[in-house]
Amino acid sequence: MNMDTVIQPIYLVSALLFILSLMWMNHPSTARRGIVSGVAAMVAAIGGTLLLPEIHSYNWIIVAIVAGTVLGVPLAMVPLTAVPQRTALSHAFGGLAAGLVGASEYYLFLVTDKHPLSGFATGALVAEVILGFLTFTGSLMAAGKLMEIIPTRPILYKGQNAVNLSLLAVAILAGVWLVCSPLQWWLFPLIIVLALTFGVMLIIPIGGADMPTVIALLNAYAGLSAVAMGFVLNNKLLIAAGALDGSSGLILSIIMCRAMNRSFTNVLFGGFGQIQVSAGGAEQRSVKSATAEDAAQIMDAARTVVVVPGYGMAVAQAQHRVRELYDALTKSGVEVKFAVHPVAGRMPGHMNVLLAEAEIPYDRLIEMEEINPEMPEADVALVIGANDVVNPAARHDKGSPIFGMPIIDADKAKTVFVIKRSMNPGFAGIENELFYGDNTLMLFGDAKAMLTSIVQALKE
Repeated sequence: MNMDTVIQPIYLVSALLFILSLMWMNHPSTARRGIVSGVAAMVAAIGGTLLLPEIHSYNWIIVAIVAGTVLGVPLAMVPLTAVPQRTALSHAFGGLAAGLVGASEYYLFLVTDKHPLSGFATGALVAEVILGFLTFTGSLMAAGKLMEIIPTRPILYKGQNAVNLSLLAVAILAGVWLVCSPLQWWLFPLIIVLALTFGVMLIIPIGGADMPTVIALLNAYAGLSAVAMGFVLNNKLLIAAGALDGSSGLILSIIMCRAMNRSFTNVLFGGFGQIQVSAGGAEQRSVKSATAEDAAQIMDAARTVVVVPGYGMAVAQAQHRVRELYDALTKSGVEVKFAVHPVAGRMPGHMNVLLAEAEIPYDRLIEMEEINPEMPEADVALVIGANDVVNPAARHDKGSPIFGMPIIDADKAKTVFVIKRSMNPGFAGIENELFYGDNTLMLFGDAKAMLTSIVQALKE
């Protein structure tokens, strides 16, 4: 029996399931179905691959499956606050896998005459290795910034962009040389070292506020490396799945950039996230604070309350207290909506995932473009741990690095409550003008504890 007649239909079904997975994950109500479809697609892809006649022994494959399971299960059990860095680590592993496969293919070509490598295959292999290894180190750096193991602020020096582009240019030129002369084996480790170095240098000048875009972009790189690997291995499913991964990551990056009104070049080379403090400094400005009882009294008398979640909510794991607040206010006849900024949190969709975990109704989650026209009519805007995405400086301060970025117009509500631990700037390192507004009251403290107190006051 020709196994190809069995494997190719399996690959086709797998590709269709991957496409359905992406389609279903476009909406919260079908997201679970999308995840199941994606898992089924991957199981089918692995099963079909294991049927390849080239595989003569499953010993090392079993070892790899066991090792992957041992590493993967703990990674999957992290709290939602750690999902961004876990996602970055997943990209790192994917990039490393692509790079190692490319390296093995090249050295197999060197040591055996039975493994020919055409010019096209060599070019694809070079692309696979460059993209794979830069994704590996770049994703590790992104995870380090998210975990605050390395500085979250941009690390900048004079001529940095020229150095970074030179590293990439030398790697590409070495790759072209290798395509023209595949037996020049010393070029291959040079390309690997340059790709690994470029991955590090690419991320260190990028500030923490850009991590959602960076994660999406690294996802695109990982997908493109898989496409190149598919060409090297002559595997149609890898090409299809990698193309889906790469294109979705690129589209998501574009959405993130539009949400911040910035370009790819500005994200990658702009050094966004440096601390910006005006000459008037925070020390010369005062804020007004309030208690949980004050907030409860004002919200209980309101007709509309708009909640703006941010990373502070994730850190405090306060999403379930948010649900309790929603239930208490709704019971009192108050209309509660949730304004979710596209780049709130540290990865795309971070806030949506947290609110979904707390079972907030999907129709209560309103996109920025839809909620902003309603903000002047809102009685209360409750900002929970959000910072840069509600900073009014984005609208008028041309000297601010976030100038022009679309924000949620929380400051236009009649009363604004901001739950925050301190007056420290957000992840972008930028002072927030909202905190000093005439209609703003600060609720200092842990988000979970503060929300608990507000809910308790509402009940009393």
